[in-house]
This record gives sequence, structure tokens and C-alpha cells, in this order.
Amino acid sequence: MTDEPSLSDPVENPVFGSGTIALVTGASSGIGYAIATALVGRGMHVIATGRDQARLLAVHDELGDLLFPFVLDVSDGNAVATLPECLPDELRQIDVLINNAGHDVGGRRAFQDGEAEEWEAIIETNVNGLMRVTRAVAPGMLTRGYGHIINLGSVSGLFTYAGGAAYNASKFAVHGFTEALRKDFAAADIRVTEILPGLVRTNFATNRLKGDKDAAGEFYDRFAGCLYPEDIAATVVFALEQPSHVNITQLVVEPTLTAHPR
Repeated sequence: MTDEPSLSDPVENPVFGSGTIALVTGASSGIGYAIATALVGRGMHVIATGRDQARLLAVHDELGDLLFPFVLDVSDGNAVATLPECLPDELRQIDVLINNAGHDVGGRRAFQDGEAEEWEAIIETNVNGLMRVTRAVAPGMLTRGYGHIINLGSVSGLFTYAGGAAYNASKFAVHGFTEALRKDFAAADIRVTEILPGLVRTNFATNRLKGDKDAAGEFYDRFAGCLYPEDIAATVVFALEQPSHVNITQLVVEPTLTAHPR
């Protein structure tokens, strides 16, 4: 006789389900918006952060009171450091952190043709911002003894391409940080997952091209296939819904047809 549970026994997952509190950065559009929508649809309370207050309020109007809009620039160290204490008391116990905020403004051109300030801004948001938010939220998870952190990386953190020096550097950093974080939390019941999407058709290219929607559309149209934000949201849900003894460490998600990284 053993005490091991059978496959039919339910396994409690304290970080997924109705009443769970999740924080999603970059939630006003694109992948972050799709993730917030999916989690609210499963009864979770979602703290949706982003820089565009009007857009966050519109998302709240659409998704309802399970979504709490919170204006936050992850590159603002002081704002991130005080994040937990600025939340309503009932939302301070964050069970799930989805680090999604990121950009590639000025990207897709040779390093020598870009601007140092743009490269710095990519690193500031994609790497430093992600680490700041994690540092602000993780202590609460450690105190309670459970939680789940999901970092949105990219296949651009696995291989490089011309015109992607700063973005590649940022996503390689996210990949390394996530791997090390998982080891730091190995003794705690905190799961750490990295989602690594390939090409996703969002407003990402529009932002990269500083608002040129026509050029962004042409960029995506050059490729044989693209993913959509809902595809990535589905992978986040898959990682979250696993039993508490299962940690999905990495999920690489590519279009069925070959496409270059976003």
C-alpha cells in the first residue's frame, strides 16, 4: 500500500480558479488583454496594469468588475516598488503574476542604424521592468507558501536574427532570469513558467514602427503564418490549470507555418 494519490483523485491548485487574484502587466491590448480576458472568464480577479488609463478603463467596461484597472509603468521603479501597498486590501494577496509588458520600439533594423535611447528603453521595460514587478510581488507569495509566476519571453530569446540586437538581448535575459528564478524558488511552492511565442499578430509591430499601421500590416503579411493573442492566452491557462505538483517550465509556441520571431 502507498499513500500516492490515484489519477482520479483531485489535486488542489490554490492558484487557479474562481477567486484567484492575478496581476497581468501590459494588459490594455494584445496578448495581455487576451490573457486578462481568459482569466476573468474563469472567475479570477485580474489586476490589469498598463500605461494607458483610457484603454484600461475601456477594458474594465468590457470585462466587468472582476477586472481592476491599475495604471503602472514598469520602467518607473518607485511606482513598481509601492505597487502592493497601493492596491485595495482585498487584492493585495496576488496568487498569479503574468509578466507580459514589453516592446521593441525602433527594432527590426541594424544596431548601428538605431538610437541608443531606444535600445535602452527596450531593456528597461522588457528586462528591468519584469524584474522589478517580480521583486514587488514575489515576497507575498513566499510568505504564503504558494504562487505562480509566468514570464512572457519569446523565441527571440532562443535564437537571434538580423535587426534584433536589443530585442534579442532582452528576451535572452528574460529566458536566463526565468531559469534562475525557478532555481531560487525550488524549495518554495511557487511555480515559474516561461511562455516563448513565435510570431503573434498584435499591435506589437505597430508600436515598433511608431504607429505606422500600414507598415505593420505589411510586416505580418510577409509571413506564411501567425499566431494570435488568444493562442498565447490559452497556453497561459494551460500552465495555470495544472495540478499543484506540476510545473510547466517552458512552452514554445510557434505558428503551424514557419515564421520568423516577433
